[in-house]
Order: sequence, then structure tokens, then C-alpha cells
Amino acid sequence: MSQDAPTTLPPLILPPLVLTEKRGHIAILTLNRPDAMNALGAPGDGDQVAAACEAINDDQDIRCVILTGAGRAFSAGGDVKAMKAREGAFGGNGVKVRDGYRKNIHRIVRAIYGLEVPSIAAVNGAAIGLGCDVACMTDIRIAADTARFGVTFLKLGLIPGDGGAWLMPRTIGMSRAAELLFTGDIIDAAKAEAWGLISKAVPAETLMDEAMALATRIAQQPPHALRMAKSLLKHGQTASYDTLMEMSAAAQAIAHHTDDHMEGVDAILEKRQPNFRGS
Repeated sequence: MSQDAPTTLPPLILPPLVLTEKRGHIAILTLNRPDAMNALGAPGDGDQVAAACEAINDDQDIRCVILTGAGRAFSAGGDVKAMKAREGAFGGNGVKVRDGYRKNIHRIVRAIYGLEVPSIAAVNGAAIGLGCDVACMTDIRIAADTARFGVTFLKLGLIPGDGGAWLMPRTIGMSRAAELLFTGDIIDAAKAEAWGLISKAVPAETLMDEAMALATRIAQQPPHALRMAKSLLKHGQTASYDTLMEMSAAAQAIAHHTDDHMEGVDAILEKRQPNFRGS
């Protein structure tokens, strides 16, 4: 009697993590795994996010980025099912898990933090764990009034493996960052706004309109100066005063020799709105 050959299930094919859309000078990045609440950490996720962000950095026509999530969540963080199965970024021995963080998950947060243009997180729903830290990698955060935030790593017996322990105190201060991390509490959008985690909470149905309106105001600024201004703000978090002063003088010298600088001067003298062209 012949026996049927054992069957093997095909590997799970996940949809692309990131969708990219360009509207004028604004790029919209959408985390696109709504059925999994935009869980992060599958193999290749870091490559996808890095590729999208590198393309934005290379496109001098883009002046602002909006990052949001598809479906009812911004991102629920790391894939707990993959943790349970010890697969993907969470599979193998300790060395392999470390490399999964460094070469995949860290690529996600580094790429978003490394965007050269101003970035806005439009937090449409739950931003938990890694998802909350990803939102904090952007420059500005606005949220739907139904959004929720938490850094719940300790509830999984884990620590912030994605740089959140460095960034969260810089975002909301050490005391509140410690409270969020040590308790694992989930806070609503109103409390997130009061704590400075987000700039404001808005009705869910107007979130993207609000984000686009803000991005449009930012995109009206001179693009070269805009990128240099963001760089100075970021370096100002860690650089010494003297170092930042030297960086500021060098960047200002470049800005003085742009056509956009003269356009701004002319617009003030002529009492009109400037039209910055990136030259």
C-alpha cells in the first residue's frame, strides 16, 4: 500500500508593509497590514521601510511625509504570533534574535528617524509597543481622538528593543516615559496630548485632512532650508552647544546662497507670499 507524501503548507505571503503615495510635495506612507493591525517585524519589513524612506530622501521634490496606518490601527507593534512561534525576527538563538532586531526591526525605526524632510505621524488607531515608538520617530504626531498609546514591552517579558528607551524620554520627559514603560499602561489620545506625546487629538474622520493641512503648510517652506532646519533640530538633542553653533553657521552660509533666500527677502519687501522652488 502506498502512502501519500506528507504535505507541507506554503509559506505565508504577507501583503507589502508599506504603500507610498505622492501628492504634490507631500509623500504619504501607509502601513498596510490591516488584518494584523499593522504588526511589524516580518522578514523584509526593514528593507521595505528603508527603501521607501531612501526614495523620499532622494526625491528633492518631496518636502513633507505623512505616516499612517491602514484599517483600525496605526500599528499594534511586534507580531505576537510570530513571538509565540519563535519565527521571523524572533526565531533562532539569542544571536539570531539580536540580528533580527539589528538588521530588520532597527532598519524600520532608523529609516523613519532618518527621514531628511519633516515627518508627521497621523495616528489613526492603536499605537502600541514598537508601533508607539515608530510614531515617536516622526517629528510631529497628531492622532484620532479614538487612538491609544502604550509601551507595553514589560507585559510581554521584554524591554524596548527598538530604541524607544532613548527616544521616549526625549519626547515626553523621563518621569512620564518611566511611568508608561514601568506600568505598561495604555493611555488615550486626550492624555497623550496633555503629556506632549502628540500635538493634538482630532476627530477620527478628519485626521487625514488635518494631517494634509499641516503637511501643506510645511511644504510651502523652502525645501533646502527645510531639510537643514530638521537636521539642526535633531542634532540639537545630542550635540554640544558649540558643535550646534558651528553646524548652524555652516548651514546658514549655504542657505544665504540659495535663490529661495532671495525669493523670501523679495516676498517680504514686496508684501506678497513667497514661491519657493528649491533652488
